[in-house]
Amino acid sequence: MSTRAETRVHETALIDSAAELGEGVEVGPWALIGPGVRIGDGTVVGPRVLIERDTRVGEDCRLANGAVLGTDPQDLKYKGERSLLEIGDRTVVREFATLNRGTEASGRTVVGSDCLVMAYSHVAHDCEIGNHVVIANSVNMAGHVVIEDWAIVGGVTPIHQHVRIGAHAFIGGGSRLPQDIPPYCRAAGNPPKLYGLNSVGLERRGFSPEVRKALKDAYRILFMGRENLSRAVARAELEVAGIPEVKHLLAFIRASERGITT
Repeated sequence: MSTRAETRVHETALIDSAAELGEGVEVGPWALIGPGVRIGDGTVVGPRVLIERDTRVGEDCRLANGAVLGTDPQDLKYKGERSLLEIGDRTVVREFATLNRGTEASGRTVVGSDCLVMAYSHVAHDCEIGNHVVIANSVNMAGHVVIEDWAIVGGVTPIHQHVRIGAHAFIGGGSRLPQDIPPYCRAAGNPPKLYGLNSVGLERRGFSPEVRKALKDAYRILFMGRENLSRAVARAELEVAGIPEVKHLLAFIRASERGITT
């Protein structure tokens, strides 16, 4: 059975007495860790990292120089109510990224496991980021953004509040996202447009030829025909039946409140 290394805290780091560090945690020079923070086993907190308060960081995470986590929401409606930032296991937060806690709307901001949040990105209040998500440099989210598992967002992309990005979607760098991006699709631009399925990503992640063909058929019906989207969804439901990924795509579209990028 493997054992964790001893927890190591640099002599210049400041850690609140109400913070909890797991086994094998490393805390670098001049890091600041506030009250109500819990850091899981094996996580490395780099130099000059600030974790302000009420933040849960999972196991084996890497927080790079100057990252700022668990700060107050940038929301004028926030009145000091207690809220959380939660980060899963094995997630990497790179230099100078900023991740705020939630507001009373949901009570928390969530970043899942095995994510990469690159330098200078911003994860705003009440955002929900799934697992295996890649957020490239200088992506800026407004509040209440939802990004599902395995999505990739290219650098310097602003995301409007309440926008959702579907599972396995790929967003080109320098895009602007005012509306939802459907799962399994590629999008880019300002204003953004869809550019087919994320075929390379789906193949790399082991989606079967049958599933990829079904998604291609659904995409053709939804986004390449002349019917309006609601009728196209009904038609796709009839013609491409029995595939869970297609069901997820159609359910995602039906649940949209901000509209779907096409």
